[in-house]
Amino acid sequence: MVKVLISDKLSPLAKEIFERRGIEVDQIVGLTKEELEAIIHKYDGLAIRSATKVTPKILAAAKNLKVVGRAGIGVDNVDIPAATSKGVVVMNTPFGNSITTAEHAIAMMFAIARQIPEANASTHAGKWEKSRFMGVELTSKTLGIIGCGNIGAIVANRAIGLKMKVIAYDPFLSEERAEEIGVEKIELDQLLARADFISLHTPLTDNTRGILGEKAFKKMKDGVRIVNCARGGLIDEAALKVALDNGKVAGVALDVFEVEPAKENPLFAYENLVATPHLGASTSEAQVNVAVQVAEQMADYLLDGAVTNALNMPSLTAEQSNRLSPYMSLVRQLGSFVGQLTQDVIKEIKIEYQGEVTKLNVRPLTSIVVEGLLSPLMNNVNMVNALSTAKERDIDVIESKNEGAGDYLTLVRVTVITQKGKLAIEGTLFADRRPRIVSVDDIRLEGELTENMIFATNNDQPGFIGSLGSILGDGGLNIATFSLGRHAEGGRAIALVAIDHPASKEVILKIETLDQVRRVKSLNF
Repeated sequence: MVKVLISDKLSPLAKEIFERRGIEVDQIVGLTKEELEAIIHKYDGLAIRSATKVTPKILAAAKNLKVVGRAGIGVDNVDIPAATSKGVVVMNTPFGNSITTAEHAIAMMFAIARQIPEANASTHAGKWEKSRFMGVELTSKTLGIIGCGNIGAIVANRAIGLKMKVIAYDPFLSEERAEEIGVEKIELDQLLARADFISLHTPLTDNTRGILGEKAFKKMKDGVRIVNCARGGLIDEAALKVALDNGKVAGVALDVFEVEPAKENPLFAYENLVATPHLGASTSEAQVNVAVQVAEQMADYLLDGAVTNALNMPSLTAEQSNRLSPYMSLVRQLGSFVGQLTQDVIKEIKIEYQGEVTKLNVRPLTSIVVEGLLSPLMNNVNMVNALSTAKERDIDVIESKNEGAGDYLTLVRVTVITQKGKLAIEGTLFADRRPRIVSVDDIRLEGELTENMIFATNNDQPGFIGSLGSILGDGGLNIATFSLGRHAEGGRAIALVAIDHPASKEVILKIETLDQVRRVKSLNF
């Protein structure tokens, strides 16, 4: 039975969804890293929020773990490269708290524009300092959004409703999308120079860490106001302190900090700082949404192979998984076939899709080809870590499509280039949707791969088939199917033989002694 651990506080609906889908669930909150390490081997899935740290050490102990689901957006607490290396899918829920986070950013922008927290504290203290709290309007001001993905786009929509001019910096934002959401796409330096307000909505990566630092502050307008409800490391807090001291920044609203929990911080001394304790996703609606989404996504993957919002492999819906299923079998066999025949260092893997298969989401198929190819050569390779494993070994993986049908309505060709040559194999699906091999090294044949097979390359000379059959018969091996092909009469030929049981080393050695044989290999699928 599939088993999941919920190690952080989630809505009870998450546990209900897992159990409704027939998944066994343990919810144990507050585990130490040592306690988690001791029990993680029991589970196929791990559902978390931000408290649990999924480290390489935890992953090393997670012998059965297949998926980590983060109820929320940020995955700073998950070592994604280590998870990928272990073949563990990492998912998040980027849409469950988008509105909540966007609304918090808008609220923080109002707070610093009208100095609401300071005015509130003053009034509670019995003062009536009306002249002290002179604010600014948002109307007609320019809002610069850094990172205009899902949350940034919602912030833009709300700001446009407030009659603000919205400009955005995001390398992944297309001109068409920018026009659709009503923002002007510009470069970062232009945004810094023009914005009256700046709101950050980008992930924390090596490229975005400290994106607002000393140089960036110097390029801003005097009196700019800044909101960060994304990740603390996006702002260099030491540089921000200098900008507050010299008046470059008139106000700043931070929901996130470089070090959290931020119980002490030099910025807390500034009255024009509005600070909240990472509340971006803290509404009852958002907490329910992310819990429900993460449970549904994890259950879909563990039970049906559907992949949604994964950060380390292509997405694949349950419907796509069902449609791709015959192709998955085909490409796994093609990859395994080539992998079992490859003995040299691999330099390049080329996967060519032709005909009907090009209408489908072929990215998962590419991962499965590489999985099938590398699995005979190394341990612990699956479709999650196959592409990253290839990259680590300097193997180029090239994917191409040709929508036009050739001799077959659908065809997949896998070519492996090694230091000493290349090997290519082609396969298709017949009307019964069962995989068939139709070409090996440009020699045509038709064969269905079974559990136990013998592959031989030989010179096309009389007597080979009889000699091969005699050796198999003497070895007690019954032939199920026998597929033959040749390049030309008397030239290079191949034989693909399905047998009922694995061939022993002695049988393979006897086949190798035949005069016509160039190479023979026992295969298993």
